[in-house]
Amino acid sequence: MSDRSLSRRDLLEAAALAGAASLLPAPAEAKDAPAPAAPGWVLVTSANGVEAAKTARQALIQGKDPLDAAIAGVNVVELDPDDVTVGYGGIPNEEGVVELDAAVMDGRTMRAGAVGALTGVKTPSKVARLVMDRTDRVFLVGAGARKFATAHGFADEDLLTPKTRKIWLYWREKLTDLDDWIEAADEAKDPDVKWFLQKYGAEIFRPQGTIHMSVRTASSDLVSVTTTSGLFFKIPGRVGDSPVVGAGLYAENGVGAAGSTGRGEANLVTCGSHSVVEFLRQGLSPEEACLAALKRISEKTHLVPRHRDAKGRPRFNVNFYCVDARGRTGGAAIWSGNKHVVADLDGVRTVDSAYLYKRGS
Repeated sequence: MSDRSLSRRDLLEAAALAGAASLLPAPAEAKDAPAPAAPGWVLVTSANGVEAAKTARQALIQGKDPLDAAIAGVNVVELDPDDVTVGYGGIPNEEGVVELDAAVMDGRTMRAGAVGALTGVKTPSKVARLVMDRTDRVFLVGAGARKFATAHGFADEDLLTPKTRKIWLYWREKLTDLDDWIEAADEAKDPDVKWFLQKYGAEIFRPQGTIHMSVRTASSDLVSVTTTSGLFFKIPGRVGDSPVVGAGLYAENGVGAAGSTGRGEANLVTCGSHSVVEFLRQGLSPEEACLAALKRISEKTHLVPRHRDAKGRPRFNVNFYCVDARGRTGGAAIWSGNKHVVADLDGVRTVDSAYLYKRGS
C-alpha cells in the first residue's frame, strides 16, 4: 500500500474521530469553573425536620460522627407523639398496628442497614444502624426485625397513642355501612379526629409522612437516614420506599447523598434517590438532580389512569432532598408549595423547594 493511500486513510479516520468528538459533552476544563466547596458541614432534611436539624447540628458542632448526628436528629421526630407520620404515635396499618420502616447508609463505607414493618420500637433508625453495624446483611423485616431488636435490648412497646387510636377507630368505623363497626355520636367533633380531618381529609391519595436527613461533613463524608410509619392505614406488611436503599435514600462519598418523602410506590419503581445521586455524578446541581429524578417519575409512572390528572400529570407528590460532595444542597417536589430544611454553620433555615408543576395550573 502506498504512502499516499495511508495518508488518505489517516485523514478519513481523523475526520471521523473529529465528528464523533463533536457529539460528546465539552471537557470539564471548557466549562465554567465549579463553585467552591462549602466550608464546614451541612445537612438537608424534610420540612418536618426543623427540630431534628437543630439536634443534628448541635451534635456536629460537638464533633460527633455524622451518622450518629443524623440518627440523633431523626430520633427527635420518631419520639414525638404529635408527629403522626413517623415513629411513636404514627398512624397504624388497617388493623391498628403501627409498623415502622427505616434505613441508614454510610457513604464512607458504602454500607447500609434497614428494617421494614418493624413493630414495638419507637426509634427504628437505631435498629437499622445496628443491622448495618452488627450483621453482614442489609435488610430485616417483620418478625425477623422484631426478634433482632429484642436481641439488642429494645422493649416491645405499644406505639399507638390515644390520639392515633381515636383516628384509626374513626377511619375503621367510617369505611363502610355494611360492616359491624359504628361510629360514636359526635366522634368527628373530637379535637384529635377533627385535627386529622382538617389536615389530611382533602388528600386525593391516603397521606404518608416520612423524615429524611442527609449530612455532608467538612471532610466531604456523606451519610443518610430515612424513617417513617408509612402510608396511613396501609395493608399489613406494606413497605414503601423509605427503607429501600437506592429508593428512599442513597449516599456515596465523592458524589452526594439524597432521600425522599411522598408516594413510595412511585419512587420504588424508579430507584429515585440513587437516580438523584447519579445525576449529580453527571454534573447536575442538587436542585437540578432532584428535578431530573422527579421528571423521570412523572414520565414513567403513568400507566394507571387514577394516578394522573386531566393533563396527564401525577396526582400524587414525591419530594427529594439532596446534598453533594461540595456541600451544595437542594430540594424539589412534583408539585409546588413544598419546603425543606437546611442547617449549616450559619444556623437552621426552612427554604422553598423547586417543583415540576404549579398547583392550580
